Amino acid sequence: MRLSELVIHLPMIARRLGSDPEVSGIAADSRQVRPGDLFVAIPGVSLDGHAYISDALAAGALAVVGERAPQEMPDLPWGTFAYIQVPNARQAWGWLCAAWEGLPGRRMTLIGVTGTDGKTTTVTLIHAILRAAGLNAGMVSTVAARIGEEEVDTGFHTTTPDPPALQQYLARMVQTGATHAVLEVTSHGLAQHRVAGCDFDIAVITNITHEHLDFHGSLEAYRQAKAMLFEGLSRSFRKPGVPKVAVLNRDDSSYEFLRPIPADRYITYSRSGWADVTIRGVRHEPNATHLALHLPDGQVEVMTPLIGAYNISNILAATAVAVALDISPEAIARGIAAVEGIPGRMERIDEGQDFLALVDFAHTPHALEQALRTAREMASGRVIVVFGCAGLRDRQKRTLMGRVAGALADVVILTAEDPRTEDLEAIMAVSAAAAQEAGKREGVDLFRVPDRGEAILRACQMARAGDVVIACGKGHEQSMCFGTVEYPWDDREAMRRALHGQTLDTLPTASPLSSPRAHKGY
Repeated sequence: MRLSELVIHLPMIARRLGSDPEVSGIAADSRQVRPGDLFVAIPGVSLDGHAYISDALAAGALAVVGERAPQEMPDLPWGTFAYIQVPNARQAWGWLCAAWEGLPGRRMTLIGVTGTDGKTTTVTLIHAILRAAGLNAGMVSTVAARIGEEEVDTGFHTTTPDPPALQQYLARMVQTGATHAVLEVTSHGLAQHRVAGCDFDIAVITNITHEHLDFHGSLEAYRQAKAMLFEGLSRSFRKPGVPKVAVLNRDDSSYEFLRPIPADRYITYSRSGWADVTIRGVRHEPNATHLALHLPDGQVEVMTPLIGAYNISNILAATAVAVALDISPEAIARGIAAVEGIPGRMERIDEGQDFLALVDFAHTPHALEQALRTAREMASGRVIVVFGCAGLRDRQKRTLMGRVAGALADVVILTAEDPRTEDLEAIMAVSAAAAQEAGKREGVDLFRVPDRGEAILRACQMARAGDVVIACGKGHEQSMCFGTVEYPWDDREAMRRALHGQTLDTLPTASPLSSPRAHKGY
């Protein structure tokens, strides 16, 4: 493909130098450059791609896209390669990858779901409803990408994939005849322009609560990152006969913030107040939830294996998307009923024990509160929670989550959750202090167990008939980071082993800077 055929899709070009070579690929890592490639020089936190332009050229790159002006890089062999200067290289990378794959997002109705909590579940519900309506639909979530009948693991700690993978997923969906695609869109993915080149038609919000302030700096900046999905609606490519729709949560503070952003149509949902999509007559059972969905044109009875009040909000959000797409109430009900569970989301681990064991992804204060309230509804005895807080991430969460656990759980066991290069004991100490302020007593109903496998085992050993043991924070994830190394880890396997009196021993010792111990593996 000619360089000009790619760069014509860039939102803005500051300067263009050199010829119009035939490009054989796109790379944003100089180590992955092959002869004939276009290299995108992206400034990062610790590394600046502009410093590796020489390496990319030596590897055979014929063209470079970057942010710096040529006069700032006088040592480069100007005249031997094409150079495109842009205001934002990350954004350019997304558009270039989309153009390389033929702009697949313009050949489907594209639905983006963002928010602090509930994104994966909402994406999965929307996808199931689309399939129940007979539509060929794909999806990309934190857990997996679904392309036709194929399911693709999206990685260890993956949120929104980088542009090459994301655009390849979308292109493969188009190849299978997909007419719709549902994407989980994180605040990182928006701020880092990973979804640049995706022309969304429906933008969905779950909620906006305290999360990722380490990256965004403030709640206002975090909200603004989420708003980018909605702001992009009116600027994106318009597909014939497809309106731009904003799906908003009337129960969340994000409504007032997002409602002024232009869209062709707004569809609202609420668990308790006035909205386009609401509920009537909720009935909770141990293994199911029954409710009546009140739609603009009628009502439909729904049964779902998903439990908890927060999942009702997710169901309402997915239903609002279905309303936007004129999907029948019957298909909505079938799709919702088809979702039996989401990996790592209130997932039951049953090894014949006389108490309930759950694994949940809750890693924010709000999500932990909702998970513990749901666990309380399911327990005739005590709620025993195992959780930690990530290192090098939002430090305010440590106090907030400790306070929530201390108030809502009967027993709190603090442990590791991706400590990275921070001191694990120091991380746990902050949450422990907050739990003590909420009334917990160290050594009585508050414990610190740095080894996560031992912590889950301790919880199971303490449990009695009727109790609920819930391990929060890791969910479906398949690794945990100590130092700078990702070690294999699965909370669900750890829970299974604990229920048999064993531990999952795949992690290093408690200190993130110490040497790994011998691993027994899975």
